[in-house]
Amino acid sequence: MPERKYGVLVISHGSRSEEWVRLVDEAVAEVRAPGGIPIVSSFLEIVEGRLIQDGIAALENEGVTDLLVVPLFVSSGSTHLDEIGFALGVIPQPLLPTEMTPFERTARVHMAAPIDDDPVVAELVYDKVRELSREPQREVLLLVGHGSAERGFHQRWQRGLKRLAERVRLIGGFAAADTAMLLPDQTARKLRRWQERRQDYAIVAAPLFLSEGYFTQTVVPQRLEGRHHNVRYNGRALLPSPLVSRWMERQIERTQRLAQEQAAAPKPEERRNAARGYQSQTSETHLQSDIGP
Repeated sequence: MPERKYGVLVISHGSRSEEWVRLVDEAVAEVRAPGGIPIVSSFLEIVEGRLIQDGIAALENEGVTDLLVVPLFVSSGSTHLDEIGFALGVIPQPLLPTEMTPFERTARVHMAAPIDDDPVVAELVYDKVRELSREPQREVLLLVGHGSAERGFHQRWQRGLKRLAERVRLIGGFAAADTAMLLPDQTARKLRRWQERRQDYAIVAAPLFLSEGYFTQTVVPQRLEGRHHNVRYNGRALLPSPLVSRWMERQIERTQRLAQEQAAAPKPEERRNAARGYQSQTSETHLQSDIGP
């Protein structure tokens, strides 16, 4: 069997904000990939010259035969992951209509899971809201995410947020944990419920967004305003934090290990397992594929 050469392709959404892109690039630059394998930061859209196809080409030009794809997205409920998975050949068809077409590639694809409820990120979220907590036994952690109104994707968002919120609750010793999506808007209902149930509790609101920007600075504060008598919010997103780099390292190590295990598996079974693994990502913390062009 020809020797495989691995390379890491990190995919994030992209932004017109240079600061947003800089924070992502800095987090990727801090990643210590096993064996010094090459790593490229790419974007779904907006950042011209550094899109996903550009990243694939850069790695293949270095002789990479196997792409370890790390989606730097906070939830498996992101509809973007559906179209990215299709364009990478991980799934035969997207669940929703998309304008994306299959990427040109010769390398095999091994795709990791997004953040969801990873314990490293739970530590990160708590680190960001720690300064807001005074009496955790009388506080409710409210984890706020973008969300999705699409059937199936909504449930993935809900499941990931709920599990992550519970992890953060246990770390911080909060009395309770709850979640709210912006799409569909759940914040008013959730805050009203806690106002009615426990007026003596304060709400510590944590935004689950990769980087600070319009949503953390404008949308979330607007949704929280006037909904509860005691809401604490600082708008701190996941980046910057060294824990984002540590999370990527864990995903790379897991993905490479599973790819190496799959390399020894019979090819037909390997393909069936890859498809099943991607389609069941809503209930798993890791997904894998090993599919050639």
